[in-house]
Amino acid sequence: MIGTLRRTLARGGLVAAAWLVLSVAASGAPAASAEPLAAGNAHVSRYSAADYTASSWTAFSSARDSLTRQGGEDATARQKLQRAADGLVMVRGLKSLVADYKTRPAGKYTSDSWAPFAKALANADGVVADASATASEVAAAKTALTTAAGKLAAADEGTFQTITNDVFWNDTSGNPIYSQGGGVFRFGDTYYWYGVHYTGAELYRANPTRKYDGDVSFVSIPVYSSKDLVNWKFENRVATRSTSLASGATLGQAGWVGRLGVSYNENTGKYVLVVQAYLPSMGGDGVLFLRGDSPTDTFDYAYFQTQVVNSPTTGTGDQTVFTDEDGKDYLIFSNREGRSRAFVSKLRESDSLRVEPAVQIGYNSAGREGNAMFKLDGKYYHAASDLHGWNTSVTHVIESTGSNVQGSYTGEYTLAGTEMDYSHVTQTGFFVTVKGTKQNTVIYAGDRWADFAWNGIGYNQWMPVTKTGARPQFHSVSQWQFNVTTGEWRVGPANNYALNPNFQADRIIVPQVQGWTNFRESGPTSLVTNVDGGANGSRFALRIGATQSYAGGVRQQITVPAGVYRLSAFARTTGSLSAAQVTITDAGGASRTLDIPASSGWTRRELTEIPVSAGTATITIRAASGNGYLFVDDLGLVRTSGDTPPGQRYEAETAPAVCQGTIDANWAGFSGSGFCNGTNAAGAYAQFTVNPSAAGTASLGIRYANGAGSARAANLIVNGSAVATVSFEPTGAWTTWATKTMTVPLTTGGNTIRVDPTTTAGLPNIDHLDLGPTAG
Repeated sequence: MIGTLRRTLARGGLVAAAWLVLSVAASGAPAASAEPLAAGNAHVSRYSAADYTASSWTAFSSARDSLTRQGGEDATARQKLQRAADGLVMVRGLKSLVADYKTRPAGKYTSDSWAPFAKALANADGVVADASATASEVAAAKTALTTAAGKLAAADEGTFQTITNDVFWNDTSGNPIYSQGGGVFRFGDTYYWYGVHYTGAELYRANPTRKYDGDVSFVSIPVYSSKDLVNWKFENRVATRSTSLASGATLGQAGWVGRLGVSYNENTGKYVLVVQAYLPSMGGDGVLFLRGDSPTDTFDYAYFQTQVVNSPTTGTGDQTVFTDEDGKDYLIFSNREGRSRAFVSKLRESDSLRVEPAVQIGYNSAGREGNAMFKLDGKYYHAASDLHGWNTSVTHVIESTGSNVQGSYTGEYTLAGTEMDYSHVTQTGFFVTVKGTKQNTVIYAGDRWADFAWNGIGYNQWMPVTKTGARPQFHSVSQWQFNVTTGEWRVGPANNYALNPNFQADRIIVPQVQGWTNFRESGPTSLVTNVDGGANGSRFALRIGATQSYAGGVRQQITVPAGVYRLSAFARTTGSLSAAQVTITDAGGASRTLDIPASSGWTRRELTEIPVSAGTATITIRAASGNGYLFVDDLGLVRTSGDTPPGQRYEAETAPAVCQGTIDANWAGFSGSGFCNGTNAAGAYAQFTVNPSAAGTASLGIRYANGAGSARAANLIVNGSAVATVSFEPTGAWTTWATKTMTVPLTTGGNTIRVDPTTTAGLPNIDHLDLGPTAG
């Protein structure tokens, strides 16, 4: 570093040299191991006196001014500047965390968890204000605050949020989520999702009726935040094409920027982004380390490691970061060429800036990619996909035989539930483990990118994984609901129970479509294939038929709950068919058939009000003809009514709910993130929009608190019509909550339920509305 500084001074760049020293110090790159950053003013706009403790900044600025006065000829002044830069103590990240955590309302959490958090927050606030705080004190305060925040326990049981697959996902501002090949990490009480934004993703989203081979031009690494793992807020682009690397290079010059994860290092208080990269100017393939001072900071270059000891190749195959329950971080990866070996390497505990020697835990000569890991019931599971270029496949698993993540593992087996539809038409991405108050649930986060990305729509496909017997079970659902507080999940009301309904086949034409069993009643042996050119621009469709007389088709057996279902499909025909039909047969043997009339173009057909008993149901697609074909795509089997999930909750503070007043959080005991404190006036209403599973009479409960001395009256208005008058009696205190129950008539679709006060006292505080099942 001194040599770099000397050369810069020799060219007369005194101020630039001082900023070069500051840039290296600001990045947190250790002088003994990381290469110096490029000279220039890249960090001037981002780092200033406010980012550091006052005493360390004073020492640095004094040394910088002294060096300027000496004209660059005083070796002692240069050494003082270096020492001052090394002694800079950054508090920017701790400041941002303190400011964020000060917004947490005490009433939302249990008192037992709030007390240590409040203590850690006060201590961290004191460290921020301490002009002479040391780097170790800042790191310790950050770690203590993050740890205490991670242990905050909600005072209520949370709410179920809906995850819908097979669609493009947006952030809370309605913008696309670009997050390929990344991971979700919980720091404190917040989940952060990091991934890569490629130009190909933009192109595919704009036109998802073709693929964009090899378009992996790097744009940025975004980060999003969430409390519930469903609603994601865009926070920052932690790295972009202009991110400075060593020797004057930038990230935009990389030949590849790929799979990544983040480690929080308790010793340094830094967040380390570990990225798979190809950097021609820095040695080729390797693991790139970028470092920031908070989860949403703009990250700076720290190190580039081309070789992991014990791996036969430079760089890595696919990789992810796994954080164990003890806080230790590991890189999960395969060797780059061949990818036959599965490795677990610890990230260096002192600073997370090195991948330590690899321990091989698995081997498959065919190669594996999408390497990721989760832990369930004390065992470690390494999961991967087939090696053939971002394509979808079943999920291959090896599991630990003991409690050591770098110990021995079993042979490979297929993760149950991934066989029927290529793991819901995905490749292994990463896993998120949620330890809820009632159960632990692992979320499988798959990539649907087959060469950008015509094997179905959507980038991100998330499914729950649970323990069934001795092994984990993957649940292939197109829609499900998740409660991040309790850890519970349930199938969503719009879930499609048909598996591989779009007849995907990993970009190729096959005579046996995954998840479907061929049958032949007469005619030639081969009657079934998938074909290019599905409905609505999709890639594939099912074709049944031949150029001679035949009868036959495909079947699929699935497990369904009891209910009333809708069967639908897009279909078209050629030639003259004597039979073209889709049949659903339930566990009791009852059958209903959707007959498909002749149509030269894709037409949606459906059959509604199908009663289906619980158990194994069979979907049969059959055709018969002398010389014609039946084409089917986008098959759907959706339950339209049945047992409504208990506790369908609508929070007063969550849109589309309306509160004519303010959303407050100053009285303890509420659910969600707040409650409706209505204006004290007649007509200052609270309104909910609910979606029952069917029309009929439904029970509902309105949770409220009334700390006043008298009851507060309101009209209950459903879809614009007053149906009852409600009296909200005193509950004794504003922190004491009660539930007012009643029954109301509802229609299908969205219904508005308004609580409209009749006096100037207004409403009590309204927390949420719980909707029960409807009865015809």
